[in-house]
Amino acid sequence: MTTAETLPIAPWRLFTVEVRAVRRLSPSFVRVTFTGPDLDRFADNGYDQRIKLVLPLPGQHGVQLPGGPDWYARWRALPEDQRCPVRTYTARAARPHLAEVDVDLVLHGDGGPASRWAHRVRPGDEAALLGPDAGYPGEHGGVEFRPSATDQVLLAGDETAVPAICAILERLPLDVRGRALLEVPQRADALPVPAPPGVEITWLPRDGALHGSRLVPAVAAATASLLSGRAPVGAGRPSGQPSIADPDVDQDILWEVPPSVAPVPGPLYAWLAGEAAMIRTLRRHLVAERGVDRRAVAFMGYWRLGRADPS
Repeated sequence: MTTAETLPIAPWRLFTVEVRAVRRLSPSFVRVTFTGPDLDRFADNGYDQRIKLVLPLPGQHGVQLPGGPDWYARWRALPEDQRCPVRTYTARAARPHLAEVDVDLVLHGDGGPASRWAHRVRPGDEAALLGPDAGYPGEHGGVEFRPSATDQVLLAGDETAVPAICAILERLPLDVRGRALLEVPQRADALPVPAPPGVEITWLPRDGALHGSRLVPAVAAATASLLSGRAPVGAGRPSGQPSIADPDVDQDILWEVPPSVAPVPGPLYAWLAGEAAMIRTLRRHLVAERGVDRRAVAFMGYWRLGRADPS
């Protein structure tokens, strides 16, 4: 007979946490360090490991979520005023031996529950993290950085992708070469981050310019340099690679990542994330114009300009 003690361990679990420390990194970034009685079981997978941050409802100290494997559907079915806000972030760092997880948050306005919480968070505040369970023996999921058979990478994104890019840079092998391009709101948002000596890091402050206005041309220039000035292949596609259609980012999620098996050999592996319309433009440039194999690129629309944060 199956008992609670013999139930298989799921890839993800809900961790009840409280805020141990809050550190303002720059004008646009704050680092929140969480601790909890079972965070020693949080799997330290590194790279761009996604997690869910569950916040308390206004006026409540802790969080309440439905239990069971169908918790998300049951949470979605609740009236809006009874649903704890759930938002997706990157685990910036995990220290299971200290039962700590760092999450870097972007400070942008005060329009949504996550933004309001980020501006007001203090040590002792309670929350919950939905993250990978170290006791699970297989792949947890939620890590999209899957480099192909190349030692040359291109990492690019706006401020919402900065925590993931920085976490990736810290885990790269020392012999990797390439470029990391990070568009941020202000010049003072450039953060120190360790990286292999062959990876050039460029911070691109907008300082009031339009979103993507610094990153898009920088990616085009970096791609040309990393591909050694190769001309686009044929009609912008390698032989056998199907044409691509631009997704409607107002209706569809732009999320296209390489498979985790059978890495594709080639001159470049690209990982790009941020505002969906901007990422769509970069996707078109790399795949349709530069002829980069779609199986060697990851494109992720983290958010949409003018839209509320998705759950």
